[in-house]
Amino acid sequence: MLRLVPAGPGDLVIQTIIPDAGHDLGGDRRGRAVAPGVKGPLFRRRPSKPGFYSGVTHPSRVLSPMPHVPGLRSCYAKVGRLVYFGRMLDKLRLHAAGMLPAEYQKNLGDDQINVFDSRCCRFLGIRYADLRDRTLAGGTDAEVLAWAQAHGTSRTDEECHIWNRFIVKLGWRDERSPVLPQRILDSGLTGKPIDTIVDHIDFDEGRDPVATRAWDTV
Repeated sequence: MLRLVPAGPGDLVIQTIIPDAGHDLGGDRRGRAVAPGVKGPLFRRRPSKPGFYSGVTHPSRVLSPMPHVPGLRSCYAKVGRLVYFGRMLDKLRLHAAGMLPAEYQKNLGDDQINVFDSRCCRFLGIRYADLRDRTLAGGTDAEVLAWAQAHGTSRTDEECHIWNRFIVKLGWRDERSPVLPQRILDSGLTGKPIDTIVDHIDFDEGRDPVATRAWDTV
């Protein structure tokens, strides 16, 4: 939740109130800007020119990198025609096996509209609970995807292409863009060539999507 509060003559500060939630601004992990429930300034509005905003990130405590999780693939990895789907299955299986770190668990499922799991389930036209049951019943990634396509919404190649491009570019010139610089700062990744939420996740987990040109596989 964001709100404007006075900070001095002609100056407003946008404050954020972050609930006890995870990586909910377009990702699949914990929130990293400030601690749960804490209020703090994110951006400062300086009306030096009428109608113009100058967003300035504020220094914050550098957090440790997200834990390395064997078996958790990149958002860029595809199953069939779709990016991210395989990562969602990884999290399902790891969670069931008791191997998914707590940082990732709060954003499992389709209860929160902006997290990747929820977006993917809506795109496929299936319930997360049903996908979980089918995944844990066994089968390959391709078999689980075939089940989802048979029981959900039929998607064309063009719709899958649009999905892929939407996910890998989230955070670039869209409503998530103001959050990304603070997230990079909090993760100690300043200076890395991070333009999107997915790139941030990869760098934070120890991968380098720029060096490998991960987008070429999409």
